[in-house]
Amino acid sequence: MGVPISQMWTVASYVLGKRLRGIKRYPLVLMLEPLFRCNLACAGCGKIQYPADILKQNLTPEQCFKAVDECGAPLVSIPGGEPLLHPQIDEIVAGLVARKKYVYLCTNAILLEKHIDRFQPSKYLSFSVHLDGPREEHDFAVCREGVYDVAISAIKLAVAKGFRVTTNTTVYNNADPNAMREMFDTLMGYGVEGMMISPGYQYEKAPSQELFLQRNQTVNLFQRILGNAKKSWRFNLSPLFLEFLKGKWDLECTPWGMPAYNLFGWQKPCYLLNEGYCETFQELLDTTDWSKYGRASGNPKCADCMVHCGYEATAVAATFGSLPAFSRVVKLTVLGTGRETVPPHEPPEDSNNDSGDIRNIRLPVLSS
Repeated sequence: MGVPISQMWTVASYVLGKRLRGIKRYPLVLMLEPLFRCNLACAGCGKIQYPADILKQNLTPEQCFKAVDECGAPLVSIPGGEPLLHPQIDEIVAGLVARKKYVYLCTNAILLEKHIDRFQPSKYLSFSVHLDGPREEHDFAVCREGVYDVAISAIKLAVAKGFRVTTNTTVYNNADPNAMREMFDTLMGYGVEGMMISPGYQYEKAPSQELFLQRNQTVNLFQRILGNAKKSWRFNLSPLFLEFLKGKWDLECTPWGMPAYNLFGWQKPCYLLNEGYCETFQELLDTTDWSKYGRASGNPKCADCMVHCGYEATAVAATFGSLPAFSRVVKLTVLGTGRETVPPHEPPEDSNNDSGDIRNIRLPVLSS
């Protein structure tokens, strides 16, 4: 596992507390976007397609703190755009750390070495460095040569200075499984705490739509990438989510599990889909018709999505909400993800119900 014990305890206590109080919908991670502008134009991202006047704007630290306090999630991910372009990003991070939120500052690392001394090492702060594969694959994905080497140099520096460092890898249909596995070995050798890996989502504004995976392609590719995984690999993800990517465990999307807040407010219904905004988090929860989202809903925009921000919250909740799921996680943690398999599980016919605190959790019957 690539997650500190203190963080795991915080998340477990939070989830179990919600269950004991009978709260059906709650956030696990706040996706806080303080700006949209970036110093890269990646092929699979459409964030910088906003008009120039929008790209110039930033959330204030006060706006960020208000959203975090209102949401209450124990984890805060700060994507973008490129957060290090925000002139007050150090003030924002310091305020979140003071609130004892576990912060993942997502960065392409181009500016990390320049700005690293604006931050203090803390168990609550992790630099999540964007790496979409080894050198050739990553530079192709971000549409600029040399970015991989800059990112690796920044990772080494951050680790040397005592920071928590994780990586964030988006997988597209041109990924080479063997190259990805070699990258895992490389990152572990550099002292990376944990790796996050997820298939990309088909952003409508992304320049290269042909890169995105269909659901069956995702399963086939991740079986090759994660099959017979090495015990030395540490992932910053729930073992059940990794099993889900390989088609070994069935999960339904929890779209409210990782809500997004940005310049326009609370994005409906989730980080990946933009169907309007709400002024408050409670309004987002109360006014969104959640039955319209997730694969079981039949929504074509959700049909191929297997992205972590839709399914990781479900996997975490399942871990602490079911003895079979918890047992499975223990086995995977002891034996290593990928060293034990169970047959793929198909959802039951009535999978679109909305009972319990996490929607549509469907757990397989495990063979002995």
